[in-house]
Amino acid sequence: QVQLVESGGGSVQSGGSLTLSCTASVASGSVDAIFCMGWFRQAPGKEREAVAAMTTGTWIRYADSVRGRFTISRDKTKNTMYLQMNNLKPEDTAIYYCAARSGLCNFRDNEYRYWAQGTQVTVSS
Repeated sequence: QVQLVESGGGSVQSGGSLTLSCTASVASGSVDAIFCMGWFRQAPGKEREAVAAMTTGTWIRYADSVRGRFTISRDKTKNTMYLQMNNLKPEDTAIYYCAARSGLCNFRDNEYRYWAQGTQVTVSS
């Protein structure tokens, strides 16, 4: 079983920065269950969308809307994933979720098995 716990949301002004963290509690021998971890977000009245995802290897993908501003990273020793968000814009306002899955990474949220509780990010202009 895998449990994901997020932290780091908050409110900033446009142009500011925030870092989100997501720590996975993984049963011994089940690390493959989090081979792929990703960040998704859902703004009010909109569908959930992928932000970034990465494997425990070198595969990384960003949504076009955040590329160059957001950086995803993982500390495998801590089973923790980060999302460094710079130059935040009001349109980045959303609830951000981290998620994990085994197998190949992609941006299809319905294929992620494990989800964290979500954290609010609010960017004011």
